[in-house]
Amino acid sequence: MRRRLLTVLIMTLIGVPAILLGGIFYFLLMSVFLIGAAREYVHLFRAVKFEPSMQITMGGVGLILFSRMFSPEYAVPVFTALILIAMAYHLITYEKGRDQSAIDFAITVTGIVYIGWLGAYLLDLRNLPQGGWWFMLVMFCIWGGDSGAYSIGRAYGKHKIAPRLSPKKSWEGYIASVVSGAGIGAFYLYVFTTFGYLKTDMTYLQAAIMGLLLGALPTLGDLGESMIKRQSGIKDSSDIMPGHGGFFDRIDSWIWGAPIGFYFLVWFIL
Repeated sequence: MRRRLLTVLIMTLIGVPAILLGGIFYFLLMSVFLIGAAREYVHLFRAVKFEPSMQITMGGVGLILFSRMFSPEYAVPVFTALILIAMAYHLITYEKGRDQSAIDFAITVTGIVYIGWLGAYLLDLRNLPQGGWWFMLVMFCIWGGDSGAYSIGRAYGKHKIAPRLSPKKSWEGYIASVVSGAGIGAFYLYVFTTFGYLKTDMTYLQAAIMGLLLGALPTLGDLGESMIKRQSGIKDSSDIMPGHGGFFDRIDSWIWGAPIGFYFLVWFIL
């Protein structure tokens, strides 16, 4: 517990200023998490004898983040070029004798898409008007949902959601996540607007609906990473953050939460 609290403290001291300042500081923070997650993703598959390209996966995630942050008009061409480069690379590996190169190619591309393209919504969310506060509202809904699920699931969880993927997750905890997300969405909207941090016409009902979605859907990101880890036979993606696992372990639900929060805000609020 002491190691977990120390890690949380360090992450808070680094993360909060980067979120509030935005710009290059925030970009660097998110890049560390996402590129680090890409590295762990490749290692997870290599543990079961697949050979996705480390350089193309990590480099591709970095290029997508850079283009989405600084040159969004080039983001789609960069993404397209990366898919073609990945195919060309794995064609060469097949010709050299790697019989599973087609599967390796699929894993490489999936890493670029899932961690890079979807992960870049963490940048898009922060780049919205008043984006620092919107980012924190979205993250508080996700974290609050996780906390509610853990607390209620641990005390009352009896009916398992996906015993093969995550034996500790229960329907009782999941319902608590949804309810917690909705309540936290409305609560933090009240706090941010009351103290003048956020200027918006968003209603409490809209905030609760957004929180409900963020309590309900990012769980699939957690289960998705669990699926990869189960197949790899590895408990944590790494131990780089004591008590919290690796980068991929930390952002599995963010990868879902960021695009959900972004499009909810763009379509219904901004």
